[in-house]
Amino acid sequence: MRASRLVSILLLLQTRGRMTAQELADRLEVSVRTIYRDVESLHSAGIPLYGDAGPKGGYQLLDGYRTRLTGLTADEAESLFLAGLPGPAAELGLGAVVTAAQLKLMAALPVELRDRAGRIQERFHLDAPTWYRDQEPVTYLPAVADAVWNERRIQVRYRRWKAPQEVERRLEPYGLVVKAGRWYLVARSEGDVRTYRVSQILDLHPLPERFTRAEGFDLTAYWAGYLAEFEARLRWGEAVARVSPEGLRRLTDLMTPGAVKAAHESAQPPDEEGWIQVTVPIESIGHALGEFLRLGTEAEVLSPAELRDQVGAAAREIAARYR
Repeated sequence: MRASRLVSILLLLQTRGRMTAQELADRLEVSVRTIYRDVESLHSAGIPLYGDAGPKGGYQLLDGYRTRLTGLTADEAESLFLAGLPGPAAELGLGAVVTAAQLKLMAALPVELRDRAGRIQERFHLDAPTWYRDQEPVTYLPAVADAVWNERRIQVRYRRWKAPQEVERRLEPYGLVVKAGRWYLVARSEGDVRTYRVSQILDLHPLPERFTRAEGFDLTAYWAGYLAEFEARLRWGEAVARVSPEGLRRLTDLMTPGAVKAAHESAQPPDEEGWIQVTVPIESIGHALGEFLRLGTEAEVLSPAELRDQVGAAAREIAARYR
């Protein structure tokens, strides 16, 4: 355990530069006193590590020193092969690069770790896109990724859902997110950070000027907030329905996770027929109509009245067509 921590200190200083004892202690979840002891041990081992006192002090490796330690544990080696996303990497134009990197890593591993890491690729496969959807064309993804990496502005022609549908935008690309097989660009435009679906970019021109990212911008935090806001915007109201046990089970396949969770949390005790009353959030009457029609005879909408009337009218029209 201590040997692993000493290696971690070296790698942290190598990748981050100067770090204080408190920063190292926080990162490695040990006491500052432990860090002092570890640094003394590294000094004794001949590692060119020095420290400065004061508010701007900290520990730092001598310029040019880089450790050649390659001691991966079995779990670390396996996790590196699990972390590769072949689909997204290929879309970014990095499929061959990922394959080459994995081959080099495999060749560098000891035989026992090589065997265990090799089994990962034989037994686990990640298929990111959801069911029933074809892969989206992302023609401009490599160009977008290049702009993100090099912090260069781009001019795009973009198709959005509201009128006017086609718009011109000058973007400062902050980051890319892949969710359920779809790529999204997070970019600043006209002073605000917004989200754009990469497949909806109709044309793209790289611009020569560079930009500076907003200080402290956190892509992970932004995306979490965006998802929460998006989910809240989608939910226009609520619908109350009776569902059979089979209908309740099928909700998982037919509605969003948020709607399924709400249904289970609001479920009432079964009535004399064994049916269960649930309350689910809905995006709109039209959208909810489609969702409840997919449940067929396993559900009965109770409210709102407009939704109940539309489901009944659709059922009568379907019955008339098959009469």
